[in-house]
This record gives sequence, structure tokens and C-alpha cells, in this order.
Amino acid sequence: MTVSLYTVRVVLNTLGVIDYGIFNVVAGIVTTFSFLSVTLATATQRFFSFELGRQNYEQLKKTFSMTMTIYIMVAIIILLLAETLGLWFLNTKMTIPSGRIDTANWIYQFSILSFMMTMFTIPYDAVIIAYERMNVYAYVSMIEVSLKLLIVYLLLIVPMDKLKLYAILIFGVTTIITLIYRTYCQKKFDECHYSFFWDKKLFKEIAGYSGWNLFGSLAGVFNDQGINMLLNVFFNPVINAARGIAFQISNTINLFVSNFSTAVNPQIIKYYAQNEREKMQILVFQSSKFSYFLLFVLTMPVLLETDLILSLWLKVIPEYVVLFTRLVIIMVLIDSLSGPLITSALATGEIKYYQIIIGGFKLLNLPICFFLLSIGYPPQTTMYVAIVMSFFSLFIRLSLLKKMLYFDVMKYVCDVLLRILLSSLLAYSLALYLQFVLDRTIINLISIVFVSSIFSLVIIYFTGLSKRDRGFLNTIVASKLLKRSKS
Repeated sequence: MTVSLYTVRVVLNTLGVIDYGIFNVVAGIVTTFSFLSVTLATATQRFFSFELGRQNYEQLKKTFSMTMTIYIMVAIIILLLAETLGLWFLNTKMTIPSGRIDTANWIYQFSILSFMMTMFTIPYDAVIIAYERMNVYAYVSMIEVSLKLLIVYLLLIVPMDKLKLYAILIFGVTTIITLIYRTYCQKKFDECHYSFFWDKKLFKEIAGYSGWNLFGSLAGVFNDQGINMLLNVFFNPVINAARGIAFQISNTINLFVSNFSTAVNPQIIKYYAQNEREKMQILVFQSSKFSYFLLFVLTMPVLLETDLILSLWLKVIPEYVVLFTRLVIIMVLIDSLSGPLITSALATGEIKYYQIIIGGFKLLNLPICFFLLSIGYPPQTTMYVAIVMSFFSLFIRLSLLKKMLYFDVMKYVCDVLLRILLSSLLAYSLALYLQFVLDRTIINLISIVFVSSIFSLVIIYFTGLSKRDRGFLNTIVASKLLKRSKS
């Protein structure tokens, strides 16, 4: 997280606000086509974990080869779309400063290559997660962030157009990470040796699952890259830079939660495959709370002192960054609750109506934002709309899970949502009180952050966690301490 935040600062200062905004929005055009690969990624993860839950290794091998064949087909489709529709949009509709359109096209081509590499990493990544080899996942993540630190150094010393160089280096890092995942999986897992395989029935299962999951992926892309392009059309690259920085901050902090979810998701799917519904529901409750509280403790200092943190972190603070950062953190906090619920729904495989309703609702985000911006609303309106959509999506998911899995919604509301609300209000009220009574000196601000974080953990432990959760947490901590004392 530290390296990621540092690299954003140096990249922003090296490229400048305009060029950083150009890279963010141009690369976003390619990412728009990710709805196909994201859909397949979710299907791959679900089918791998499901077969491992049933200990059907022969079927897992067939599924791996089948998904790789499908990925090759999808890669060709995405390449055709990117080099036709995407290229047309870049050169005719985007707001790019004069003299930088050639550079923008250079970035675009390398972004396509980087995206292709990332896409072919997904099946190997899914196998590692399904086998729950989280140490490998962690080591590769650290290698990746170290390589991105190297990018920062090369940007400062290589005499070349910085924007072009940045696109090349990002592609280089993506290629290295893909090769690492591929090499490891082929050495450790027999299932990961690809040979052409085609099974019409299996293809229909994966394609049908992916097809309905497409709605959710489209909604995700529209909520992110679609809004990014919309802001570029109505405003300028400076707004894209501000939004890009805000999302970089939230994504970096959210790494803790996403890695926690990555570890939990295979277990949720395996419990479903083994018909352990009660254990599955307990895990969903716990992971929803733990995801939220992890994120809350990390983001509360940022919400309290956004101006100070950004001024210490960035030399140049683009307009709207402070407001965008606060709003995107609120949205991510709400979304952190939905992760385990989404995994529960996807585990069933019967996702037709779930995706039609959730995806259809979230697809309203883009036209609503377009309408509001077209009648003169400011750029932060897009963030307010996204927060409202996230809030309502959470309750729609709960309602659907009640029908799909006989999910106990009232118990979730009482044991998860009310506990979270009470803990958050108590912790944040204490922090605001300290902020009000103490002078705004650096020492006092550090004290506020430290004291409020400690008290937040205490409040969360006693009010946010149930007796079962505290027992679970105490057991883990005790076992770790015992293991350390023996070593």
C-alpha cells in the first residue's frame, strides 16, 4: 500500500496533471471491454472452486482447458472491438489536448497489449485462489508492486516522452506477472497444462453462467470507465486526473479487503458445493463484518484529514481530489458489505434473475449521470449517484438471496448492519470530538488519528462483533501467539 501510494505521487508529478488524466481516460477505453473478461473470470473462479469442493480433479482439468479455449476466443473479439469501435471513440469523441493525440494512440495500443496479458493471467490466478495458496498470491503481489516502484525510477532517468514510456513499462510489468503465474501453476498443478479441449455441454454451462453474469460486469464497467469517459466529454482531463487519484487511493486501501475476500470466497463456494448452508451463512455474516471493519479502520483517518494527507502525499492537488476521495471511500465502504453476498449468489450457478435485476438496476447509473451532467450539474454528482445506487443494491441483493438460499435477511440486518452502524457512529463521533477540542497542529492531528484508531478497534470488538465473532477472533489470535512463543 505504501509503495502504491508513493508511485502515484511520483507518476503524477512526473507526467503532470493533464498527461496523468490522459493516461487514465485512454487506458479506461480499453478497460471498458473488460466486461467480457471479468464475466469469464467470475465464472472461472466459481467452477474451479466448485469442482475442488467436490474433489473432482479430472473435471477441474477439463474446465481449465475449456476456459482457456474460451479466453482465446474472447481475446480475439476484444481485439477486434478495441481496434475498431474503441479506436474510433478515442480519435473522434475524446477531449485530448492538441499535440497529444498521437501519444494517446500510442498509450491506447500498449493498453490493449497490457489488457490481453492480464486476461490470460486470470485462469492461473483462479486456480491459485481455488487451491487457497494465498502465500503465492501475496508474494506475486509484492513482486508486482516492487516492479511498479522500478517504473517510477525509470520514469525519472530515461530520456523519452514520459507518457509513452509509462505505457511501455506498465505493459512490461504485466507481461512479467503473467509469466510468473503461468510458470508456477504449470509446475505445481497438473490441471494447468493446456491442451485444446471442447465439450459442448461444459461450454453451455460456462457460457450460460457467464452470459447472465454479463449484466453485472457491464454495470461495473459503466459505473467506472463509462463515468470516466462521460466526465471527459463534459469537462476535461483535469477532472479525470482527480477522479483517477481518488480511485487509486480507495483501490490501494481496499487491497486489504479484496485480499481478505479472495481468501474467503472459495470457502463460501465450497460450503455450497458440500451443501453446508448453515456454515456458509455464518461465514457470509462474518466476512461482511470483517471486510467492512478492516476498511473502516483504514479509511477513517483519511476521511478525517483528507486535506492534510493529500497535501503531504501530493505536491500538486488537482481540483476536486479532496471531495472525490471522501465520496469514493464512502461508496467503497458500502460495497464492502456486498462482496460476500455476491459470492453467495454466484455460488448457486442459478444467476439469471439475480443478474437481470441487479445488473439492470445498476445499468441505470450511466443514463442518470448523463442526464444530470447535461443539465448543468457538477462532476461530483456522478459520485453521489454511485453511492445511492450502491446503497439500494445492497438491499436488493439481500431480498434476492432470501429467495435463492433462504437467506435470513432479518438476522443479517440485526447482526451485521445494525452492529456496523452503531460501531461506525460511536467511533466517528469520538474522532470528530477530538478533532473539535484539539488545536490543528501536526502533533495533535497524529494523536487524533492514533487515539481514534485505537478506540475504534475497542468499539468494534465490543459492539460490532457478536459473541461468536469474538470467540472466533480470540481463537485465531491465541493460536498465533502460541505458535510464535513456541518458535
